[in-house]
Amino acid sequence: MAEARQVDVVVVGLGVGGEEVAGRLAAAGLNVIGVENRLVGGECPYWGCIPTKIMVRAGNALAEARRIPGLAGTSTVEADWAPVARKIREQATDNWNDKVAVDRFTGKGGTFVRGTATVTGPGRVRVGDEEYQAGRGLVIATGTVAVVPPIEGLAGTPFWTNREAVEAATLPESMLVLGGGAIGCELAQAYARFGVRVTVIEGSPRLLAMEEPESSEVAEAALTADGVRVLTGVRAQKVAHDGAFQVTLNDGTVLTGEKLLVATGRAARLGQLGLETVGLDPSARFLSTDERMRAGDKIWAVGDVAGHGAFTHMAMYEADIAVRDILEQGGPGADYRALPRVTFLDPEIGAVGMTEKQARDAGLNVRVGYVPLNQTSRGFIHGPGNEGFLKLVADHDRGVLVGGTTAGQSGGEMIGAVAVAVHAEVPVATLLSQIWAYPTFHRGLGEALKPLA
Repeated sequence: MAEARQVDVVVVGLGVGGEEVAGRLAAAGLNVIGVENRLVGGECPYWGCIPTKIMVRAGNALAEARRIPGLAGTSTVEADWAPVARKIREQATDNWNDKVAVDRFTGKGGTFVRGTATVTGPGRVRVGDEEYQAGRGLVIATGTVAVVPPIEGLAGTPFWTNREAVEAATLPESMLVLGGGAIGCELAQAYARFGVRVTVIEGSPRLLAMEEPESSEVAEAALTADGVRVLTGVRAQKVAHDGAFQVTLNDGTVLTGEKLLVATGRAARLGQLGLETVGLDPSARFLSTDERMRAGDKIWAVGDVAGHGAFTHMAMYEADIAVRDILEQGGPGADYRALPRVTFLDPEIGAVGMTEKQARDAGLNVRVGYVPLNQTSRGFIHGPGNEGFLKLVADHDRGVLVGGTTAGQSGGEMIGAVAVAVHAEVPVATLLSQIWAYPTFHRGLGEALKPLA
């Protein structure tokens, strides 16, 4: 094998976080190798955030048209998946081609290598027959993959993950969904609004198990209203496929569906990377990092692999910290207190920071403010589709918000105000003296703050 090529940095994985790190380091004049075995840009632009929100937007338009009776006249709605599939294929993903993203990276001066990387020692990476020695270090940004649970009979069947659900040019008559987290719920609602008979199977007692119980109630009510059958507290025990899927649950129920979507979470793939050659544990669920995103000596990890949440905004946030550290620019380190997240259902569920339970479990002196969205003036005006709530969680001893949830129309936009308050530790007293525009949905935050005085 030829002698290793000397470079400054090797970035392994060019998803959202890796592409950001590699591009910015290259633009700063470093000799950067960016390695990706699938598509540059990763899950988000091709099978995640962007295409799924195109699906959600289309489904929401259908739902809004169906709300016209009793509000503004009469309406008949005929759903057509074709324009949605066309927009995803032609406009959003270039038919799952990453030429634009590759050109964006190489245009900044980076060197792109298509292939699978193996770490072979400190600062050393092999891709195919080429070996690179990185003087400044390595950045690991290999993302996560959909977890396929070890259910009897599942392996070997043509089940879907989010990728197949997003790529579908035509829709099935029926679909079973394993998993009632954000991905399972969003795809279930979007598909149901286009006429697919959907059943969601969730092993936890509630949907969106990581969020507030009130969020779970809103999500279940919304899905049920769209004709989705929601089964919680049950698990798939056996799967069979003979042209259609049969799923046997642990309570003996047998469900059938044309397609089976597996949305039971995501996990990092660290085992194949060769991390043991640099003293890291390849069997770990995630790479643990310090506040500068360092996972080891001259090794940084950003995005899903760092285990702080599989969110595009998290990958971008951590990428910025790693870039500043590699370029020795200083600045603030990682702070996860005000992590915002949005479940793009209708109603949209925004959340930031701690849930009430997490705050209580942390031993805080908790106070909670809660306002149903339909009891606000704007909720009344809005009428059909005004389901939701605003919930604020405060640490009463310190007089600051530590979390909040904004569920309803524009829920993902409303959470921005709460995120600022949590991140900047704006005193509750200051928020109580704020002027909230009327009649907006977010004015309800002013009402939710009152019990926290």
